[in-house]
Amino acid sequence: MSGLTAVTEEQPSPRIGVTEDRLLGGRVRLVQPAEGSLRATLDPVLLAAAVPAAPGERVLEAGCGTGAAFLCLAARVPGLQVVAVEREPDLAGLAVANGAANGLGPERLTVRTGDIGALELAAVLGPCAHGFANPPWWSVGTPPPAARRRGATHADRSADLGAWARFLAAAVVPGGTVTLVLPAARFDAGLAALGAAGCGAARLIPLWPRVGLAAKRVLLQARKARRGPARVEPGLVLHGPGQAFTAEAEAILRGGAALP
Repeated sequence: MSGLTAVTEEQPSPRIGVTEDRLLGGRVRLVQPAEGSLRATLDPVLLAAAVPAAPGERVLEAGCGTGAAFLCLAARVPGLQVVAVEREPDLAGLAVANGAANGLGPERLTVRTGDIGALELAAVLGPCAHGFANPPWWSVGTPPPAARRRGATHADRSADLGAWARFLAAAVVPGGTVTLVLPAARFDAGLAALGAAGCGAARLIPLWPRVGLAAKRVLLQARKARRGPARVEPGLVLHGPGQAFTAEAEAILRGGAALP
């Protein structure tokens, strides 16, 4: 496991094929790998929309990749202090460069190369008001052949959801939130992981592709050191007729709104 290496703007640019893309209707500039499974999808945008951060708070993203989620969150919430962890040094370098391109300089953004199994790293990065992640899911689908793509989508059993929940909870203050975006098939494992990490009063937010279809993704959120019944929220329908997004989804994906 790598530990406490800081990524700075002085590091050389990653030597990987990249494209430059835009999120939130052009408000967020994102340079990211051209390789498919490493590219940002809707998941990080929706994850950012679910984090109830307030201006000036300190937040942590675990497994930030090139920074899509924390950049979308920072675009919505002014003055955030962002800390992030990414185990791939070239992706961490892109996250720093993307932060600078979107107004998050070193005074507001710290990216560390490290592993979410290192709880001492979480202690160094905290205390944070909120923690969030889009973790891999080894139990869903067939792993891709490339090692790095496989690591981004299919965690091995030694780095299950419990490790992600423990890492985030270790850095978050009591009462702060831990938020995960997961395949719907893993919501039960996610709830168990959050509970085992000392987070309660959980919220399950289904993300339906269309009205009448089963959710493929869910957002899970719980509060550290809080008790209370879990609840299912109304959720979000992503698509209306044809391929068009619903008005509610448009407000989030293009307008940068928070999840209702």
